[in-house]
Amino acid sequence: MKKAIFPFILAAAATSGAVASTPVYLDPKAPLEDRVEDALSRMTLDEKVAMCHAQSKFSSPGVPRLGIPEVWMSDGPHGVRAEINWNDWGHAQWTNDSVTAFPALTALAATWNPAMSALYGKNVGEEARYREKDVLLGPGVNIYRTPLNGRNFEYMGEDPYLASVMVVPYVQELQKNGVAACVKHFALNNQEQWRGNVNANVSDRALYEIYLPAFKAAVQEGGAWSIMGAYNKIWNQHCCHNKRLLEDILRGEWGFDGVVITDWGGAHDTREAALNGLDIEMGSFTNGLTSESEFTYDDYYLGRAFRDLILSGEIPESVADDKARRILRLIFRTAMNTDKPFGSLHSPEHYAAAKAIGDESIVLLKNSGILPLDPAAGKKILVVGDNATRRLTDGGGSSELKVKDYVSPLDAMREVFGAGNVDYARGYAAGRPMYGREEEIPAAVQDSLRAEAVAKAAEADVVVFVGGLNKNHFQDCEGGDRLHYELPFGQDAVIEALMQANPNLVVANITGNAYAMPWADKVPAIMHVSYLGTMGGASMADAISGAVNPSGKMPYSIPVSLADCGAHSFGVNAYPGVESEEGDVLFGVCAPQEQYSEDILVGYRWHDTKKIPARYAFGHGLSYTTFAYGKPVLSAKEMTADGSLTVTVPVTNTGTREGAEVVQMYVGDDKASVLRPRKELKGFEKIVLAPGETRDVSFTITPEMLAFFDEATHAWRSEPGAFTLFIGGASDSTPAVAKFKLK
Repeated sequence: MKKAIFPFILAAAATSGAVASTPVYLDPKAPLEDRVEDALSRMTLDEKVAMCHAQSKFSSPGVPRLGIPEVWMSDGPHGVRAEINWNDWGHAQWTNDSVTAFPALTALAATWNPAMSALYGKNVGEEARYREKDVLLGPGVNIYRTPLNGRNFEYMGEDPYLASVMVVPYVQELQKNGVAACVKHFALNNQEQWRGNVNANVSDRALYEIYLPAFKAAVQEGGAWSIMGAYNKIWNQHCCHNKRLLEDILRGEWGFDGVVITDWGGAHDTREAALNGLDIEMGSFTNGLTSESEFTYDDYYLGRAFRDLILSGEIPESVADDKARRILRLIFRTAMNTDKPFGSLHSPEHYAAAKAIGDESIVLLKNSGILPLDPAAGKKILVVGDNATRRLTDGGGSSELKVKDYVSPLDAMREVFGAGNVDYARGYAAGRPMYGREEEIPAAVQDSLRAEAVAKAAEADVVVFVGGLNKNHFQDCEGGDRLHYELPFGQDAVIEALMQANPNLVVANITGNAYAMPWADKVPAIMHVSYLGTMGGASMADAISGAVNPSGKMPYSIPVSLADCGAHSFGVNAYPGVESEEGDVLFGVCAPQEQYSEDILVGYRWHDTKKIPARYAFGHGLSYTTFAYGKPVLSAKEMTADGSLTVTVPVTNTGTREGAEVVQMYVGDDKASVLRPRKELKGFEKIVLAPGETRDVSFTITPEMLAFFDEATHAWRSEPGAFTLFIGGASDSTPAVAKFKLK
């Protein structure tokens, strides 16, 4: 067993002489803070300091003398990562660490269903508990700023309200298993290029309106027990020991009582780490992925150097007390929590949960009537594409998973439509997951694979192309951003050639990002599929056959071109940044400065306000049925600054089969003293309607929903005047409109 120290050893381990009573810190029925203070009072300085840094790749020390166990962490948030060696990045080669791969968080966000988020947190938490993990490193809620970010698939989209609503149930249900959520990456970790030292220059308004709300919700509503600091800098100070971010905002404004953990290698300075709110330092002197350190764990910034500053009187011991106090609180909530369940691993219930989340996440972008495909029709189907057979749980950096089972799209299609009716052609070669470079495939190989697919397509009744991105470096992968907006490996040419050979083409690409679609107007049907994990192929096949009626909605916009994205409209200053003269030894590059020039106009806010239509808008997603919106009714035409009002809109299923619609409510300020987006998401509800059924959907509007962040007063402020409510099925499709005034 990893945990050699049983948490509730005899009280003699914590006291001298005979055992008279159980020490408070060992009494699980004693108040939490009493246990924390009692344990802290018994600890030496060396024990306090030791708790503040790693002892292995994924654990930090407890206090063996007192029977306080170590803290074990695991990468997430899509599943519990395979065991890693004690002191290097190699896999430990255990035979009992295979898990369920749950859908990526982009998929969870695409469900627009908080119930799916709760289901997700519960089930991944059970697997983490069974694997004896105390901290699961997730979920991630960084905002989707650019389609080139290699880790967008780990996050919950471009809108702070959607991410805020979806993160809370995940955190709550995960932590019911006695496993701490470690919400990441705090904050502005919106790119992988130069991630270790890029300095993000962002306005306070954009910070509070766009980039912080989901973290705040995770802390204040979700009750998150830990937070992971980001690699990058803000205000020229690294996020993992950024005073304003960790002390002023996280603890001061939000009241966070949990532990701040570095991203692996995210600490850079002992004094800042000691004084600016960092608690546990992990992975220092590495790149967090592949490189190894020549130093020992005592050489960490919060190791021997931290202790020496305390002993010299330069830093008071109370600083170490505060860190140890927070870490003890985490341990008592997790490793020493006697009420936590036992957990379970890749159970039928977990597979069912992964399938349910995947089913609701698939977004039908376009359908001219070719879908769904009836399995009873006996049509000859050709499946084309590397992702139809590739195991997409591999690669991607820290999100890699060792799965017990994996249902590929090709296998699922053969199961649903009959093995004899489904043929396969690879169509293109995508190469192997690699770090540091993009593998190039010889043109002759790609030409041959494309020709084979085209020849087979001419003989098929229907072609289903399953391509997209994968977990290779410079695609959807930690440690490197995408190099371009187009599909890699010549897939656009394959799609065009298939369309020429057979116009009955369904494109069902798997990706964690937006991408260019030069063929979108020609192809009759397009599905947008995130990485769906163990049961992903089954979800895809059921959506194609109609056994599942698609109900996913885009959690981010799909621009026509990269230039249509706000972050790419201001040149390299806005992305990826411009290198300065300051160097960085570890990452081997100069420290870039980056301007968030689009400010609050991220995603659909940019498209709507600047009148630059997206290819497919935020919130967009079709169904195999149709929905109509009636006239909205307001409870009042005016609202006072301390009041509220409700808006009710009837929604009708006008099609012939049951389906789910996500009713979205956006608010726009008709006239303001500052720049405001055309509309902002402030409410949504996913409803299921039978054919012909009508349901009234109501939203409550409060003054807080109308406010913007006023930098001058460092407060939220709403201005009197006229506001417009936009209600519909997508950010660019809001037929139900109502107006009211704020007094």
